[in-house]
Amino acid sequence: MKKALSFAAVLSTLAVLSAVGYVWQKHGVYGLNALLRRGGSYWVAVEPDDARLSPAMQLALKPGTPDVTAGASSWNETEPGFQVREIPIMAGDREVDRLYLNRFDPAEFRFVARNEPSGAKDIDQWEAALKGAGDTVLIVNGSYFGLKGEADTPFVSMGARLGPGEYDAKAGVWVANASGTHVVDLTGRGWRAVVENAENAMVSYPLIVGEDGRNNVRARSNWLANRTFIAEDRKGRIIVGSTKDAFFSLDRLANFLLESELELKTALNLDGGPIAGLSVRSGNYHLKHYANWEAQVLDGKVSLLQAPLDVPWGMPVVLTVERK
Repeated sequence: MKKALSFAAVLSTLAVLSAVGYVWQKHGVYGLNALLRRGGSYWVAVEPDDARLSPAMQLALKPGTPDVTAGASSWNETEPGFQVREIPIMAGDREVDRLYLNRFDPAEFRFVARNEPSGAKDIDQWEAALKGAGDTVLIVNGSYFGLKGEADTPFVSMGARLGPGEYDAKAGVWVANASGTHVVDLTGRGWRAVVENAENAMVSYPLIVGEDGRNNVRARSNWLANRTFIAEDRKGRIIVGSTKDAFFSLDRLANFLLESELELKTALNLDGGPIAGLSVRSGNYHLKHYANWEAQVLDGKVSLLQAPLDVPWGMPVVLTVERK
């Protein structure tokens, strides 16, 4: 009996080591951190009214997604050059989601792209890591990352070029250089020229509002997720936005932004889903948001992204906004 138990223990250990080796080979340190932090992640098939979906997602998946409007809200200046606003997303008299907006005068603030490929930092740990500087006002997830946590799009972090050298970028890029901070529509422009002298930059997709003032989301879908974006308004101010829940598909988010009074010149989608954490610290305004939601919807079939452990997800790529 003891020999049988010992043999089983050896087999179990070998199976665990084999699994760890596979994760290491395919995903590197990022994969191991994801496995240890949240037990990995997986997609599960659900019905559109499954209780594991948020109420906002269930509503968005009903036949004939209801029209929504912006509830009453206003800008609140928390310090010179920075304003915050929370817009209730209303379906009739019911709030179904909320849009967190942060508007900056780029002359007063520095926008920084950061990549921590290990994925060891969630929103709390990023906050703690940057607390020493004392000047960080906002932390939010950035653009996309690859299997090993490295930037998956062209990326400039404090002057260092990261991400792929060859990339067919047709959407947009936010860029900070000597001339200021801008969200650039790449229609008819090459990304290399735009980021050539950048101190910080991120290529991302899709561009949800183009310079032509239109909804620029070409692929209509009902993919639902916590959303984040960076935008430039027609006065040159930079707006970082994030949703509380996952009511919006990208095309419906674009329509909502265009119908708002934000007067956006361009708006660029950043990565979304459970990694879309947000921290804002300015004056008496403190906001910490932990994202949870992402669901693929194809041919009426819904798949929900889940993890075994209910903990904040690591954020390999982030955008931070800091006082100059």
